[in-house]
Amino acid sequence: MPCLIGRNIAVLLCFSRIALGQDDPRDRVFYPGDSEGVKPLAGKLLGNVWLDQKAIWTSPFRMDRHNAKWWLLFTGATAALIATDKHTSNFFENGPTQVRWGNNLSEIGAAYTLIPIAAGFYLGGAIADDSKARETGILGAEALLDGLIVQEILKPIAGRNRPDATEDKGKWFAGGASFPSGHSIESWALASVVAHEYSHEKWVPFVAYGLSTLVSSARFTAQQHYLSDILAGSAIGWFTGTYVYRTHEQHANHVRQGKPQVTPIIQPSTGTFGIALAFGK
Repeated sequence: MPCLIGRNIAVLLCFSRIALGQDDPRDRVFYPGDSEGVKPLAGKLLGNVWLDQKAIWTSPFRMDRHNAKWWLLFTGATAALIATDKHTSNFFENGPTQVRWGNNLSEIGAAYTLIPIAAGFYLGGAIADDSKARETGILGAEALLDGLIVQEILKPIAGRNRPDATEDKGKWFAGGASFPSGHSIESWALASVVAHEYSHEKWVPFVAYGLSTLVSSARFTAQQHYLSDILAGSAIGWFTGTYVYRTHEQHANHVRQGKPQVTPIIQPSTGTFGIALAFGK
């Protein structure tokens, strides 16, 4: 515990294991609590997205026995659907009316629809001084950006043609954009954040996940995606939103604990006075 004390002034610096320069990098970025200007808000949000992306793309290398079962289940289910996609895609007659309705409903899960919703949470929370709504807006935007980046990388790699392609339907590495479903990723990512934030309200998760299921189903009936595309997108979206929320919860206390606590020091007998700064736990 380093100290600097003089006869007339004393400064006491107390550091714990969460000390300056030794905290988690994410603690130095942003975890929403208060409203602030657009520029610092955007900078901190992008900083979190950058840390998220590093964690997302390295997650397969950090697999352990606790999450290995989920990786195996997700991989096996996706592989099984890929093997049966050409059969399941013919469940419906796919008439013009059905395709039109499917496309219209799926607009709910488009990025240009969901991003304003996340912004609405934040602005509404800022106006009403509702910290949970602000937090939902920021974390929702973070999850949406994460999902957008993931799909923009995976789609060109997979290159799968859509079910309504004029030729080579479902063909991989053909320059298509069917796998995974971007609408499913985005809608499930935001729904996961909202459902976790408002889990105390029983109807909120039901509505959030219900709308996501509606969007995913609409993409199937509109011949925009195969079932495997939708499963992969839904799983990626849900895990992304859940990761963003849980990471926030794990680090929120670090930010509060990382702020210095100022305590005055007064010793009349020696004529010494000063302050003590305590960081961390």
